[in-house]
Amino acid sequence: MSDVPFAHLLINGEHLPANTGATFSVHSPYTGSLASAAAAASSEDCRAAIEAAHRAFPAWEATSYATRRDILLRAAATLRSEEWQKKAALAMRAELAMPQAHIMFNFFAGSELLGSVATLVNDLKGEILPSVVPGGQVFIQRRAQGVIYSVVPWNAPVPLMVSSVAIPLVCGNTVVVRPSEFCPYSSSLVVDALHEAGLPAGVINFVTMSEDSIPTLTSEIIAHPAVRKITFTGSDRVGKIIAMEAAKHLKPCVFELGGKAPSVVLADADIEQASRAIIAGGFFFSGQICMATERVIVQRPVLEPLVSAIKQHLSTLTVGDPKNSELSSLFTERHADGIIAMVKEAKEAGAEVLLGDMKKAGPALLKPHILLGVKPETRLWQRESFGPVLILAVVDTIDEAVELANASDYSLAASLWTKDVYNAMNVAMRIRSGSVNINGSTLHVENELGLTGLGGSSGYGRFNVDNFTEKRTITLHPPQGSYPWGL
Repeated sequence: MSDVPFAHLLINGEHLPANTGATFSVHSPYTGSLASAAAAASSEDCRAAIEAAHRAFPAWEATSYATRRDILLRAAATLRSEEWQKKAALAMRAELAMPQAHIMFNFFAGSELLGSVATLVNDLKGEILPSVVPGGQVFIQRRAQGVIYSVVPWNAPVPLMVSSVAIPLVCGNTVVVRPSEFCPYSSSLVVDALHEAGLPAGVINFVTMSEDSIPTLTSEIIAHPAVRKITFTGSDRVGKIIAMEAAKHLKPCVFELGGKAPSVVLADADIEQASRAIIAGGFFFSGQICMATERVIVQRPVLEPLVSAIKQHLSTLTVGDPKNSELSSLFTERHADGIIAMVKEAKEAGAEVLLGDMKKAGPALLKPHILLGVKPETRLWQRESFGPVLILAVVDTIDEAVELANASDYSLAASLWTKDVYNAMNVAMRIRSGSVNINGSTLHVENELGLTGLGGSSGYGRFNVDNFTEKRTITLHPPQGSYPWGL
């Protein structure tokens, strides 16, 4: 056990065990072997983390923008270092069965995003304008909100930790962050990089929780009067639970939830380019990405060449050991079983399985599946699969394509394939999605803008300056003001 990586709590600048001594273990979804262990925070640990963040807030909010920027840039340099990347690669492969391509994406996206977030200090500006009171002046300040509670998922632990904590931090907030119970050690490495870059004690606090304790501790943290806002990236099911808890205390949330991204392929599309992007969008990290391409809506004349190209490119991908395969295990065996059940239900409802045997290739291992003619009333159409499954729908007209693309409660990302750029702009504006990529993968997102759902199962809010600051008004009144009743 002593050789197993261990994720400690970080509270008020100190790495600590849980005050009860409790721990929990994480096992590899591919081999089943012990991958890491972590402290299982108690109620007392969580209160201590919140109180440390609350105490640290006034001084951190008063810290110069240059200081905040430089800390984030130093952390970005750490994420680019060979020593840190070697340790993080081993952790993500062990805890998550993460293939090399996704590991490299985590490194690149995390360090690049930290650099982009550091520049957000330039947006922390106020305004001065004349008051409606003659001779008065109005000063509008952009101020931090206080303690932010952030919950970070497992599927991209480096960039998603960065977006969840670095944006609140650069705005002058302090943070209590809980990582996924599936990758506590991988997540701790990102937090440590930020802490060691110079964040003062209490500015960032890291609490790992065992699965059975999460519901109770989450409710207690949200209820704490010092917590001003909650962020959550993950499933809409859990997002709804957190939203209900936050509503009890009228606390605002930022939710980046699920996706069922459509890729609309028009008859004049470059099929070779579209097929490559669809495979990358649908099967990168075995589809365990919220912007993953899950629905392909294709005009009838190009259905056959598109299916042929997709199958051809998929045949070059291997499934198995994350050390040397493009696709590996899903994050749990239970999740793999759930996807197989969704595929079988769709087939029983009339869908045609073009690729895949509807069986697991290992405890949590699935090979790619492609289905045609999935009914919109089935779970596989309506719900995010979060796995290596692609469904194709055939249409005759652009209007039908837009209607099917919008036939979903998800609205996180989409793509559109056509050689007619002018028509593309018209069609893209009709697709109800927070992000539409023309002739590009659904996975693409601009760092400066981030992702945003348009409500429903994709959530709401955006990780940006506006959502982690408040505009406060100070009005300077002129002397000799006038008041009622002749005062």
